[in-house]
Amino acid sequence: MMCNGLPVAVATVDGGVVTESGRMVFDGEMQLSEHFRLCEFTRSGAAIRHGLENVPDALAVVNLRLLCENVLEPLRRRFGVIRITSGYRSKAVNDLVGGVEFSQHRFGQAADIHVSNGEVGKKMFEFLKEKVVFDQLIYEYERKTGKHWLHVSFKLEGNRRQAFMNYRM
Repeated sequence: MMCNGLPVAVATVDGGVVTESGRMVFDGEMQLSEHFRLCEFTRSGAAIRHGLENVPDALAVVNLRLLCENVLEPLRRRFGVIRITSGYRSKAVNDLVGGVEFSQHRFGQAADIHVSNGEVGKKMFEFLKEKVVFDQLIYEYERKTGKHWLHVSFKLEGNRRQAFMNYRM
């Protein structure tokens, strides 16, 4: 499949277990793509500290696979190991961390990526901007802590390719 002249992978989901309540639950060790596992996107310090579940539904798992295949795997092939600092967020976790109501994190469409320094962050930003299809790409910098990270999102259809550099919080 192509989007904006660039190849896009399509994903399906399997491997979930249906509970008595009819809810599908996935093993955190489930491979979403060659180099990414579900637990990397559901791990949340805020959820652990507050005793909140952070379990995606089947659609969010499909969206996470699409994000991995179309955005994160190309980034990993170019830059090596990538650390996800925020991936999927349940509504409760999203509310707790101050996320916007319709954050793409809630639907498995977004991830925040640790960036070791500004130079690496800018190179990653430019690579993604030029080489992959995405919905949003934001290079974020928090002045107070000096932390740098990239926020990137992907949707199966309607990717806007919005890119913002040096967004200051």
